[in-house]
Amino acid sequence: MTTRLVLHPLTPAEAECVVQGRPGPDALWAPDYPNVGDRAGARHFLEHCADTGNPQPFGAYEIRLREDGHAIGGAGFHGVPDDRGQVTIGYGLIPAMRGKGYASEALRALLEIARTAGVASVRGDADLDNTASQHVMTAAGMHFVGEDDLLRHYRIDWTAGSAAEPWGGATATDGAAGSEPSPEVSARRPS
Repeated sequence: MTTRLVLHPLTPAEAECVVQGRPGPDALWAPDYPNVGDRAGARHFLEHCADTGNPQPFGAYEIRLREDGHAIGGAGFHGVPDDRGQVTIGYGLIPAMRGKGYASEALRALLEIARTAGVASVRGDADLDNTASQHVMTAAGMHFVGEDDLLRHYRIDWTAGSAAEPWGGATATDGAAGSEPSPEVSARRPS
């Protein structure tokens, strides 16, 4: 929980509702939630649950407004930490909630979940032209570590001498917003 947000860990049943785009009986969804990126993140979470069980705390989270409980986006991990203690994150908000600092606030909370769970390093990336997402990662404490032809890579480390690669694993996205950059990374790219 943050000042303005709740990161609600999705259950498999809730994730199935997100994939289908139909709220469950107790769900409060803001207009335009879930978007294509939210559905892709929930689908990825369900695939992981089917393969190896629910990975919480390294699963999917719904980003909810603390004041009224409405879901405004999603955040999560691509899976459990690898053998070097690294995870990759993804997040996204519905368009009406962008530019208000919610993405940075949610990402800081997600990073705290990882740090508290003993993760050594968290990676994220964004399309080269997705400056909004790049600013979100920087504002949340992640550091730019390099770029390739498509992506700018960011990382935060909590252990000295981590054997972490500069980047790797997932691809970035600008989510369902078409060519307009949005603060969405990694786990939100539809496959």
